[in-house]
Amino acid sequence: MSTPNKIAFLFPGQGSQSVGMGRDLYEKFPAARAVFDEADAVLGFSLSQLCFAGPEENLRMTENTQPAILTVSIAAASVLAEAGIQPAFTAGHSLGEYSAQVCAGTLSFADAVRAVKKRGRYMQEAVPAGEGAMAAILALPAEKIAALCTVAAAETGQVVSPANLNSPDQTVISGTITAVERVAALCREAGARKTVMLPVSAPFHCALMQPAQDRLCVDLHTIAFHPPQVPVAANVDAAFVTTGDAARDALIRQVTGAVRWVECMQLLIQQGVTHFVEVGPGKVLCGLMRQIDRAQICLNVEDAASLEKTIAALQGRP
Repeated sequence: MSTPNKIAFLFPGQGSQSVGMGRDLYEKFPAARAVFDEADAVLGFSLSQLCFAGPEENLRMTENTQPAILTVSIAAASVLAEAGIQPAFTAGHSLGEYSAQVCAGTLSFADAVRAVKKRGRYMQEAVPAGEGAMAAILALPAEKIAALCTVAAAETGQVVSPANLNSPDQTVISGTITAVERVAALCREAGARKTVMLPVSAPFHCALMQPAQDRLCVDLHTIAFHPPQVPVAANVDAAFVTTGDAARDALIRQVTGAVRWVECMQLLIQQGVTHFVEVGPGKVLCGLMRQIDRAQICLNVEDAASLEKTIAALQGRP
């Protein structure tokens, strides 16, 4: 399909999983089935069945969630490719950056699915259960939240920092439970509309993840990284990576670094992207885009119905 559209594929991260995800694509598209079959073969167990049928508590385990979301996302991207829809840019939220790099041809799907399974396990093991926490802060400027993190870290002598700069309305903080709860209280005093403790199994994207980052660094240096075929907006720098080494480095630093999602989206908007397509389970990133810039068109592909709707929109059909 030739089109003057300038498309960016956005790939979701942890939290977008749900039992049943990917099943429709698997059943209707051989290209998607091939991706699931490859994941099962590489991992040595039926990730497909876990995606399609659960149980949910197993799917929610970080070391399963990460390869599961990656697999559904790449299955959806494969179906789009078969329909002749290719991105001019890619970006992914946290874990989603692996999907973005696979889509861009930077690393193989097999290498990525193995790496994110380990990434999930390393993150899980980095901090003993019950010691870390994350909280979403709503309707307080990110700079103010960062300043209050500095205050709380000094007060408590513990780690806390902004982890996900998701939208102008939503910043997620990460650290020890004591420090995160202190920041949440300070943010409420400062006028935040709401603070929500998140049901996560570990404090992602903060200094407490350094042990996971060190272990992942070793693994990623055993994998071949190629120059991306399209620019990939990297979370940690909110800048495009265009070489294999830069892509690997960004994925390593991202474990302890903040996800600068607002800036990544602004970077893509500045490039003249006409359509954003969330590729994979859920519509979390389309929701964030509405908060970042309501004027942008954000479509999604997670099953046959959303695929058809997105292709119609890209072709200018009603």
